[in-house]
Amino acid sequence: MQPVILVHGGAGIIKDDIVAKKLIDGVKAAALEGYRILESTGNIVDAVEAAVVLMESNELFNAGLGSCLNLEGEVEMDASIMVGSDLSAGAVTVVKDIEHPISLARCVMEKTSHVLLAGEGAVKFAKDHGYQVLPPGSLVTERTKSNLERVRQKLAESQVGGTVGAIAVDEFGHVAAATSTGGREGKLAGRSSDTCMIGSGTYADDNVGAVSTTGHGETVAKFCLAHAIIKAMENGKSAQDATNKCVEAMTERLNNTAGAITLSKDGSVGIGFSTNRMSWAYIKDNEIHFGIDHNEHNVESL
Repeated sequence: MQPVILVHGGAGIIKDDIVAKKLIDGVKAAALEGYRILESTGNIVDAVEAAVVLMESNELFNAGLGSCLNLEGEVEMDASIMVGSDLSAGAVTVVKDIEHPISLARCVMEKTSHVLLAGEGAVKFAKDHGYQVLPPGSLVTERTKSNLERVRQKLAESQVGGTVGAIAVDEFGHVAAATSTGGREGKLAGRSSDTCMIGSGTYADDNVGAVSTTGHGETVAKFCLAHAIIKAMENGKSAQDATNKCVEAMTERLNNTAGAITLSKDGSVGIGFSTNRMSWAYIKDNEIHFGIDHNEHNVESL
């Protein structure tokens, strides 16, 4: 079958149409980069990592360089990655001064017997494995500093993308998922998000499919949204129906919003969100599909 890569740039309140257009351009670029690798090498883990790395490098997204600040004015990031063939998974939480947390999460998956490393331990692990640790404050931008001040004054209204993620299925039906975030603006220092929690922010299983989520982290974590979508597909729902039903059920039960992207093991796509917008893009059959608003679905030939 044809390989597919699907990415999201975060669900949230995005009112500015100029920003929305930039977010769409960002997810399209990430999907293209991931697909280039998927097509040339067939490696789904390389593909989802590369797509997320590109978004971590774009300060419009709430991951890597664009990460929100905690109440102390610091960047603390979470990321996770999972492979569906053997359920291998790696994650990091509350990490500082690491340019690409998704790559560090992959290193945890491949170089340790653990799933999750936190804080200073994760940074020491990064140093031990040759990752550059940036000078303190390197990932803080003028935009995130301004946003934090608005949060502190209870006037914040996000104009950027949120958590980023990428999922892929190869020609053999193997799946992988990757998710990265800077968390919530104005969070307490040391807060961990759903993104680092396997089953909440990320899940992949070759027997079913792959999911990456975004939105209100505590709510997504309580609902175990990614795994809920996987179980719904396991029980017979399509990727799209499972995504919509689970996002709606979570929002109704817990009164907070989220979004998710889903791929079934046969390459079927699911995209759903209860926020006002969520940027997304996927490549399938030499076409790129993308959108940000509800009921928006644009298609361009490659």
